[in-house]
Amino acid sequence: MGYQQALDKAWENIRSLTAEKELSAAFLSEAYDISAQDKRILSRSCNVPAKDNIAIIILHYLIQKLTFKAIPEASGEWINFNELEGGEGYYPAFKKRTIDRVLHKYGQSPESLLKVAERMPARRGSFGDVSVAVYPFPEIGMLITMSKADEEFGPSANILFDSNISKTFCTEDIVVLTEIVVHQL
Repeated sequence: MGYQQALDKAWENIRSLTAEKELSAAFLSEAYDISAQDKRILSRSCNVPAKDNIAIIILHYLIQKLTFKAIPEASGEWINFNELEGGEGYYPAFKKRTIDRVLHKYGQSPESLLKVAERMPARRGSFGDVSVAVYPFPEIGMLITMSKADEEFGPSANILFDSNISKTFCTEDIVVLTEIVVHQL
């Protein structure tokens, strides 16, 4: 399904769930104003339309929030991508599109990852040599972990998710969400 079809379906779902014409959502370090009437999502700080992949993630988040009246709070229990429905089969593509990019960018200097906590809704984690828990939505967390190279092994990275993520997003959305976060690192 292309972006336009996914967007059209998401907008249709939003309009069927609420009569409100104006909504808002916080995503990463930005607040967005959402116009269901105009099918528009604008960054509040710079009045720029959200990219299609971000718009779809925001709309899918809002659909869940409107459907269930709330998003489940973060559980604090971290799970691996392979534990998500269909995660094992999709893991090689997920790793290439996300984990390998983190490793490429921060592998030689894992401590640089900590600077992310300064400009994103994130905090330092306690896993690996360096880790950062990023909250793209207030209730949705992902933990980026890094281990430094030693005499035997090169650096390594992993991305874990708060176990509540699958109550809000399907596995495909989780991949897109993770790609967006990794791109912003």
